[in-house]
Amino acid sequence: MQQKPILWILFLCLSLSSFAQSKLEVKGKSPDLFLEHKVVAKETWYSVGRLYNLHPKEIAPFNSTDLNTGLKIGQLLKIPLVAGNFSQDERKESDEVLVPVYHQVAEGEWMYRVSVNHNKVALDKLEKWNGITRDQIRSGMQLIVGFLKVKRELSALAQQAVQSTAGKQPKVENQPKAPIEPPKEEKQVIATTQTPKSTTEKPAPVPVLKQQEPVAISGSVDYNGGFFRSQFRNGSKSANGQATIFRSTSGWKDGKYYALMDNVAVGTIVKIRHTGSNKVVYAKVLGQLSDIKENTGLAIRISNAAAAELGAGNGEARFSVEVQY
Repeated sequence: MQQKPILWILFLCLSLSSFAQSKLEVKGKSPDLFLEHKVVAKETWYSVGRLYNLHPKEIAPFNSTDLNTGLKIGQLLKIPLVAGNFSQDERKESDEVLVPVYHQVAEGEWMYRVSVNHNKVALDKLEKWNGITRDQIRSGMQLIVGFLKVKRELSALAQQAVQSTAGKQPKVENQPKAPIEPPKEEKQVIATTQTPKSTTEKPAPVPVLKQQEPVAISGSVDYNGGFFRSQFRNGSKSANGQATIFRSTSGWKDGKYYALMDNVAVGTIVKIRHTGSNKVVYAKVLGQLSDIKENTGLAIRISNAAAAELGAGNGEARFSVEVQY
């Protein structure tokens, strides 16, 4: 009569060693999010179900098969993430724990797109769980996008659980570190109304203009193209289109101009020519254009000091530019 509990304990120990170091990486997009599980020796539909807190009747159809078909060692199963085993509000039953589920950021992907692809999880939650701000997201980062709910006593994955209390940031072991801060010249580039709460500076958030209105220019500058001119490397790519402005404290006294542009690596120096005045400035790319209505059809946003040197500060909401990089 003691054999079954002993066998279960041995299986749980083997599972613990198998999952000790692996992170759970989400696959797919809303509403069909899933994890991948590679079948090991002696696993059954029911043991896999216990591992991911999901009845095998939900797992088998998701893999276009049924419970009468046995599992094979090395077989790759898709484990659906549904309301019963996936939490993005940190709620769980008393006998459950929360295991972080990660998404690896793709090239050119920004926080808003990560949110949309993962059940439109709130941006502030993504920031809280990962200890970063939305403008710090970088290609290759692993971001927590939610939590797998597993039974504390039944799943080997429970060892990867986080400690979470309402209103506090979950404590995640081996949590990915925030990216290295950009050079000092990029700090506090964009004017904000918030005062940092700690002595550790963070890159200023990417500005979001809620209305498509002309942005006032608070003066004129002429730095012969700007501080970054000498760093420009003439590339083979160019883009023609509409530009507009974001407010920035940088550039007025030092000629350090900045820009927001899609599909261009952060830190790239771009050459911007105003097709109306034929004037040129050089700006460093700080990040992507946010996915909002006001940015539809835009090629680039530039700091208002850069626009002033281009002669684009005469009340025009948008102006035509040619960008080389």
